[in-house]
Amino acid sequence: MPAVALVLLLCLSGMQVAGLQVRLQDAAAVAARSVARGDGSASAVAALIPGATTSTYANGELQCARVSAPAAGALALIGLRLEASSCALGGGR
Repeated sequence: MPAVALVLLLCLSGMQVAGLQVRLQDAAAVAARSVARGDGSASAVAALIPGATTSTYANGELQCARVSAPAAGALALIGLRLEASSCALGGGR
């Protein structure tokens, strides 16, 4: 029975990490669009994912954002950190 509980815990943790990865990708897209418009990106990401860190950089005409956050749940115990990045065409005012 303990093996079944462990497998269930790992499956639920994996689903939680997958959900966080989707949220990170969405937050990175919002941040990249925000930076491309000339707005600040940190406040938008902080509202979407508490505890996330954001960095921005330019790649030619593109404005890019990288968002990372520690995994939650059981996988946080091993120090798993998730990351997503997205770019948007700059100058979209």
